[in-house]
Amino acid sequence: MTYLELMNNVLRRMREDEVSNVTESTYSKMVGDFINDAKESVEVAWDWSGLRNSLTVNTSIAGGTTYSLAGTQDKGKILNLINDTSNVFMEYRPISWFDDKRFNQDAVSGSPEYYTYNGVDSSGDAKIEVYPTPDDDYTLKANIVIRNAPLVNNTDTLDIPSAPVIHLALAMLVRERGETGGQAAVEYFAIADRYLADAIAMDAQKHPDETVWYSV
Repeated sequence: MTYLELMNNVLRRMREDEVSNVTESTYSKMVGDFINDAKESVEVAWDWSGLRNSLTVNTSIAGGTTYSLAGTQDKGKILNLINDTSNVFMEYRPISWFDDKRFNQDAVSGSPEYYTYNGVDSSGDAKIEVYPTPDDDYTLKANIVIRNAPLVNNTDTLDIPSAPVIHLALAMLVRERGETGGQAAVEYFAIADRYLADAIAMDAQKHPDETVWYSV
């Protein structure tokens, strides 16, 4: 669903006139702000199928231990990371584990087996640190969830279910206005929560292994 379609869906429910451009009026701009607030809230509620991507990171013998996740803008979440050259799944370790390896132990080089997050680069993309220090060129493959940038243009599209975004934005607008159609904001937020729960349940069927707790 496009940004303009989302906005007109919300405007109709607010008993407002539809617009032909998302920046048509001061009110439509405010509605757009609430839509983007709702989008961000819904995006972080679950690792949606529509936000899952593959990302390649190429290490080099001269590249050190830290590499950028290009295009993530620090909105990414690694689901798994594979050293495709060595055919092994890399394991996450906390930054304190890496500090111990860096400062308390002798330097080790080899095929990367572990990773952690380590800040952002000058472009705003998240960085990962790997261990051991690469002793050759390696190709790392990340299965990653990347939350999208805010919607801006009429034709920008939503990659997550639209209903939770529409109804959460509507609830925010009703709270700002006071009420609409005789319903208070708390009722709209409850409706938005139901839409979100239903959408997560539908998408979770595609990833049943991620909703089951395994004891080790």
